Amino acid sequence: MGTTQLASVPEPKYQHLKTVIGEALDSDFAVGEILPNERDLAARFGVARATLRQALEQLELEGRLQRRRGVGTTVAPPRVGVDVSTAQHSWPGVGDDAWQSLDSAADVAPAAVARVLESGAEERVHIVRRIRVSQGQPVAAELLYVPAGSVPGLSAIDAPAGTARARAVLRELQHLALDGQDRSVELGSARADDAKELDRLPGAPVLVVTTRYLSGGRTAAVSVATYRADTCRLTFGDSGDLVMAS
Repeated sequence: MGTTQLASVPEPKYQHLKTVIGEALDSDFAVGEILPNERDLAARFGVARATLRQALEQLELEGRLQRRRGVGTTVAPPRVGVDVSTAQHSWPGVGDDAWQSLDSAADVAPAAVARVLESGAEERVHIVRRIRVSQGQPVAAELLYVPAGSVPGLSAIDAPAGTARARAVLRELQHLALDGQDRSVELGSARADDAKELDRLPGAPVLVVTTRYLSGGRTAAVSVATYRADTCRLTFGDSGDLVMAS
């Protein structure tokens, strides 16, 4: 049986165009500079606009370009390195946590999260919304799902809605002994709410980090954090600091 030689498979046109545009970004454009519109770019490189869009989407996915609301497509700065290791076993909100609490509400968790929490389909949980900012720009948005059983003392806390309530949920969560956490990372597309928080367009590529916090032999909380794929480089070292990618 014969085998297909990779060298004999022609490179897709958009892939070659991506390489050509990438070289142009290095030589002809500065970080933050706005690219010409699609019509002018397609004419410059002598390609169809559909081919151009495919190449631009690939460059955005690789972090070379950013699409910004009301601005257009700009040359992206180097990606920010974000540590997502589990070396530091602590609850959200402890120590030098880089996240900023925004608000908290009681609502039904998505079905996938409810299954991990082993909560009922209609059971309401605390949902804490947080955001992570680096160098003045939002790099990630998080939804932290906490079942009522994990924070039994919360009902006795007289805290208003919003940021104060979110902080109260985090404080109560820290009363539990943290046994450990596990984490998964996958590529996704920005939902409308996440896109708004991160100044992205809906459907833009994002990195979704799901963290399960374990206590007393059960799942005590689940975090779903959405990172900008165009500006973030996830790292798994021992440091929790944000550093610029080289």
